[in-house]
Amino acid sequence: MKKDVHPKNYRFVVYRDSSCDYSFLTKSTIETKDTIKWEDGKEYPLYNLEISDKSHPFFTGQQNLVDTAGRIEKFNKKYNISSTKKAAVEEAATEETPVETATEEASVEEKDKSEKK
Repeated sequence: MKKDVHPKNYRFVVYRDSSCDYSFLTKSTIETKDTIKWEDGKEYPLYNLEISDKSHPFFTGQQNLVDTAGRIEKFNKKYNISSTKKAAVEEAATEETPVETATEEASVEEKDKSEKK
């Protein structure tokens, strides 16, 4: 085996989920400045988490309400789509050119080309 492959600062660390006050003790090499007194009376380094398996919607089965209006506004802002441009795009999408008219125009253009030859 290779020597000096594993880190030297492997120790017990308390991870605390700040969203639901859930904490667990495990071994880690993460660097922290905070400490906490654990249930066994000893003091351990503390690392604060934003989300863990106790608060994540996938594991808890509770879905959060998605702000679709905020997503749409963010998209419009990202691509510089103003309300006037958006209305023009929607209007153009709703207008349909009849298939017959398009084919008639194409046949007229073909006749014009053949007459010029």
